[in-house]
Amino acid sequence: MSQENAGGASNDGGAAGGASKETKIHVVKSGDTLSKIAKQYYDDASRYMDIFNANTDKLSDPNKIQAGQELVIP
Repeated sequence: MSQENAGGASNDGGAAGGASKETKIHVVKSGDTLSKIAKQYYDDASRYMDIFNANTDKLSDPNKIQAGQELVIP
């Protein structure tokens, strides 16, 4: 029984309320790249596409980010 509760509660119960706690915002600084940002948050620069895919409403090319942009870090 406890396995069902632990497995079901993590994503289903707090989707609306938990999203703001889990989602981070990174303000792009001069010299940042998506790879550098991925390294900072995930300790894995190769996950830069995770950040790009979460921000396709703001970004059209993963190589073109600008200082001051606010990016969602999933």
